[in-house]
Amino acid sequence: MKAFAYRGPVMNDVEDQPEHGAARDSIVKIVRTAFGPDGSMITLASLPASDTKHWVARRKAEVVVAVESGLLSLHEACERYNLTVWEFLSWQRAIQRYGVDGLRASRAQQYRDATRN
Repeated sequence: MKAFAYRGPVMNDVEDQPEHGAARDSIVKIVRTAFGPDGSMITLASLPASDTKHWVARRKAEVVVAVESGLLSLHEACERYNLTVWEFLSWQRAIQRYGVDGLRASRAQQYRDATRN
C-alpha cells in the first residue's frame, strides 16, 4: 500500500495491490481522500449530493477543498453541482479572505459592507 501527499489540503492515493500468489487479474482500487474544513476526511462519496439545493458554509467549503486537493476538477465540480465558475471562485475567495465563516449568507453582507467603508 502506498500513500502520496499533495500540496494544499492533504490528499492520499491508496492502491491495493495483489499479494504474492494472488490472481493477476485482481482489481486495483484507488481511494482519494482529503481533509475537509473541519479536519474530517472527505472522499468523493462523502461530498454533498449532486442535487443539493440548500448550501450551508460547510458544504461549500467541502466542495472547495475537493477541487483544491484534486478530488474533483473545477469543471467536474461545476457540472456536478450546477455551479458557474464565477460562483465557485467566489466561494474560494471567501474562504481565503474570511475562512469558512465567509461562506455564510448572513456574513456575506457584513463583509461586503466592511470593504466599502
